[in-house]
Amino acid sequence: QVQPVESGGGLVQAGGSLRLSCAASVSMFSYHAMGWYRQAPGKQRELVAAITSGGSTNYADSVKGRFAISRDNAKNTVYLQMNSLKPEDTAVYYCNLGYSYWGKGTLVTVSS
Repeated sequence: QVQPVESGGGLVQAGGSLRLSCAASVSMFSYHAMGWYRQAPGKQRELVAAITSGGSTNYADSVKGRFAISRDNAKNTVYLQMNSLKPEDTAVYYCNLGYSYWGKGTLVTVSS
């Protein structure tokens, strides 16, 4: 069983903050790259942020300066801190483990 489990989604006002968590019960967690993706209605799933086993990060242009991805290998957990949220951030956010395994997603709704 290696399915990631997301948590932390919810409803927030524009300009607010939210922190998503993703836990994965897998051996050698630190070896795997982790990523956050999102899918809004009528749009393709897109990469939001990723972090490699070495700690290198990558962000979509639309979230640079507002979102931050981090990982705690001792807890087999990756986080996505989302600040200055905008209505266009509304989407289902998915956690990805090692480019292969997907969580079920957690809904983030940002109201204007």
